[in-house]
Amino acid sequence: MRPEPDDWTAQYRSVHHESSAGPVYSSLSPENADRSHTVTDTALPARSSSAAQGTVFAILLAVSFSHFLNDVMQSLISSLYPMLKNDYKLDFWQIGLLTTTFQVTASLLQPVIGMYTDKKPLPFSLPFGMCLTLIGLLALAFAHSYEMLLVGSAFVGLGSAIFHPESSRVARLASGGRFGLAQSLFQVGGNFGSALGPLLAAFIVVPLGQGGIAWFSIAAMVGIVVLIRVSFWYSRHIASSAKRAAHTLFPPLPRRKVQSALIVLAILVLSKQAYTASLSSFYTFYVIEKFGVSVQESQYLLFLFLGAAALGTFLGGPIGDRFGAKTVIWFSILGVLPFTLALPYADLFWTKVLTVVIGLILASAFSAIVVFAQELVPGRVGMIAGIFFGFAFGIGGIAAAVLGVLADARGIEFVFVICSYLPMLGLLTIFLPNMKAVRVA
Repeated sequence: MRPEPDDWTAQYRSVHHESSAGPVYSSLSPENADRSHTVTDTALPARSSSAAQGTVFAILLAVSFSHFLNDVMQSLISSLYPMLKNDYKLDFWQIGLLTTTFQVTASLLQPVIGMYTDKKPLPFSLPFGMCLTLIGLLALAFAHSYEMLLVGSAFVGLGSAIFHPESSRVARLASGGRFGLAQSLFQVGGNFGSALGPLLAAFIVVPLGQGGIAWFSIAAMVGIVVLIRVSFWYSRHIASSAKRAAHTLFPPLPRRKVQSALIVLAILVLSKQAYTASLSSFYTFYVIEKFGVSVQESQYLLFLFLGAAALGTFLGGPIGDRFGAKTVIWFSILGVLPFTLALPYADLFWTKVLTVVIGLILASAFSAIVVFAQELVPGRVGMIAGIFFGFAFGIGGIAAAVLGVLADARGIEFVFVICSYLPMLGLLTIFLPNMKAVRVA
């Protein structure tokens, strides 16, 4: 029998820490079968002791650091584009295909991995994914053909596909209930890695050439060691949570409203990732062509954008915990519109300023979107993380390929003019439900 609304809300809030073991469906009446599932309550005590607090933050920092290393290695692909274009005589569509290979490989597998690990956690898949990234790096470092570059990109994408759903789940389990903070801390590690990658490429790979990528295998090996330790913690957490009683967990909204909200969130991710792809894949070419800067200076400018994005990611989580994820989404997606519209017409100084502002504002959205979606579908942390991380990778990859073709046909500056209108899709945020009102209803 379904609980009364007040009991439902209390029950929803009391078991809001999702299980690492995933949902086990309960034998409810047909009318409720699509609205509820039973999960094992694996929530950590909300910092009940200083020891527990230290353990929680140690794990959060470990997965954030691993995300940092993972994305340093990922960002090398786009950082090498000017050098690879010159060395291999590539067209822009081939540059876009490199990004597509990496990001689509990641995007197609992440939801599948997330759904599987909701039912059967795989703690030691984390270091295994980092091993695949290591293989991809070595392939990129010693490739002698464009086809081998594609193979290396695919292995890096496969490593990311395995890493993201499970590490996002670990961050949520270690959050102590501060889901926005945990997700943003996890994300900011990745953003700092993406920001630092081009800078390291400028100092290491550009002087040493393609073979310099091999030095980054050290980062992969460090990541493997850290993730092995995280995997042991995750395994102990699963073993201890298996002894706890299961609780029935109801989604906060009817299925139709949940589905429409998820569609809106997906469109918002599309607008954010497509615009981000225009900068991460083609910003270096844009400033070289429009302002005549050197390849090395273009890497510094890309670092400014990615560094601002990392800071925006970190700020978005705590602000979302305080004011709600929907508020952050409003500000991040739609609020960046005046700055994106101005960017194609700015000189070099204001281009630097605008890209920093754009990175700071736009990046705060993703962790808020993931937390919002996980609240809409409680108990499916891996699936939601896999879908949204995977969708983000996929959209970024497809956008990079399409924008590459457009750049070949109409020029880089035209690409930035077209993309400047994408944040207008942020108006769709008005159709998202107020989750704060739902939780206290």
